[in-house]
Parts: sequence; structure tokens; C-alpha cells
Amino acid sequence: MNEYDETTVLGGRVKLWQPKAGLRAGLDAVMVAAAVPAAAGDHVLDIGCGSGAAGLCVMARVSGIRLTGLDIQKELVTCAQKSAELNGWQDACRFIEGDVRDKGLLPPDAFDHAVCNPPYMQEGAWYESPDPIRKKQMGKSEGDARLCDWVDCIQRVLKPEGSISFIHRADHMDKLIQALGTRFGGIEIWPLYPRAGEDANRVVIRALKNRKSPMMLHQGVVLHEADGSWTREADTVLREAGALKAP
Repeated sequence: MNEYDETTVLGGRVKLWQPKAGLRAGLDAVMVAAAVPAAAGDHVLDIGCGSGAAGLCVMARVSGIRLTGLDIQKELVTCAQKSAELNGWQDACRFIEGDVRDKGLLPPDAFDHAVCNPPYMQEGAWYESPDPIRKKQMGKSEGDARLCDWVDCIQRVLKPEGSISFIHRADHMDKLIQALGTRFGGIEIWPLYPRAGEDANRVVIRALKNRKSPMMLHQGVVLHEADGSWTREADTVLREAGALKAP
């Protein structure tokens, strides 16, 4: 039986109920949430929501939105519901158990924005964790949805010119852009650098459904100073719920 505990992100502004085993939400969820250009009244989809971290971070930054979360693991959907309750946002949230390949789960053209922290390592690409929750979160189980399946679902349920914000490994950025194909445009990329002078290990990518405008590569965010502390720009996002914007 898994054990759970309560953690926080955004300087304590968002409470999360998470399994002690498996991948635990933190930096990635906060950074991708900062790219969602939501406004009051919008409906946001957190696809592959896990414990609800990314979507709830959007709610902390933008008041008056509605959130729907989807995850294939019942245990994590229960955690997301508990996380929403811990923050007092349960009336504005709905979490669904299901597979992104099931076209009957979510209505088409229904969401203004989507946020996604997809499995980084698809089946056969890395070691296999013995923990079933972690294995599923990493995309390591046979028959798991592929990256193109996630994009297909998002394209189907977003409103025209709705936005999708991803966080992914920098060395897999080409795979994500290829999956977005011609159905998304206005692509913006923010590299995330561990320290100044080091290569990016993550990228945040935002795109718009049915847009044809060209891609933009932004300056990106250096996360840590030489002494390991957060940089001022990273701290603005991680503690003050700041947004990733174009310069």
C-alpha cells in the first residue's frame, strides 16, 4: 500500500497530496504552468495531471478559471482531487480517470488552454522502474500512449487558436515539435538552463491550435546561481507565480 504526504509549491501557495513513491511534482510543473496564457473565465485542461500540480499552479496565478484534469491512473486522480480540496478549489475543478486515446472522455473544441507534462521516456527507451506508479508516469509500460497520441487528444479538445504548453527534455524537443506538426503554430520555446554556461536540460514549449505564424526561440531561464540558489528570474516563477513571457 502506498503512503502519501502533503507538499507545497509556489512558496507554499499550492498544496499537493502526493504518493511518497514515484515521480513527485515540483519544478517542471511550476515552470510549464507559468507558460499558460490563461485569463479569468477560461477553462484549462491539465492532461496527464498526476497529483494536479500544473493545473493548480495555473489556478494560483490566474483567479476565476475552471480546471479539468485527466490521468490514466486512478490513484493519481484521487490525489488530484485531494490536492484541490486542500487548496479550497474543488468547486472549480474536475478530475477524470482515463486514457488520452479515448475520444469519448473529453468534448471537442471545449478548452481555452491545455497544460501537459508528458512522460519523458517512452517504452523501450530507458530502464524500467520496479514501482508501477513511477513506471507509468515515465511512459515505460507496454502499450502506453505515444507523444503523438497526447498531441492528437489536445488538438481535438482545444478551441480554435487555444494554447498548449508542454515541458519536455531538451534533447527530445525535436520529437515534440514533429508531433505538433502543421496543426499547431505560433510555437514559442523557453530553454531552461541549470546554471549559466550549461546546456539546457528542459524546454517549455507553447503552441496555438491552427496558427501558422513562425516559431520563436526565447532567451530562456537560468535556474540556479553558482552557489545553487535560485536566480532572480527563476524565483519570480517558482515563488511568486510569475509568468513566462516573451522579452
